[in-house]
Amino acid sequence: MLKIYGIPACNTMKKTFDYLNEKGIPYEFHDYKKKGISADQLRYFLDQLGEETVLNKQGSTYRQLSDSEKANLDVFTYLQEKTSAIKRPILVQNDRCFAGFKPEELDNWLTN
Repeated sequence: MLKIYGIPACNTMKKTFDYLNEKGIPYEFHDYKKKGISADQLRYFLDQLGEETVLNKQGSTYRQLSDSEKANLDVFTYLQEKTSAIKRPILVQNDRCFAGFKPEELDNWLTN
């Protein structure tokens, strides 16, 4: 089954939920705010997608860091502590990951 990782209040998450519901695609939602993220799951995301994809540099959580903090950032530790800085959504199905919400790319990912 498709599993979606993120936080419910995020607009991109809402778009993703609406998109999947319209297409009738069932999914399970993992809420970082309630459940956090395991070290193994975060490491899997980083291994599959890379730090540049998993770290959400557009969000306010990351932008609030000083330049010095950004330069010396241990991404793994930071994302475990600040799950709101993880790119949203991250979708996992059949040992494959997809990050973000771009309908055309998501369609291709879901059908391949």
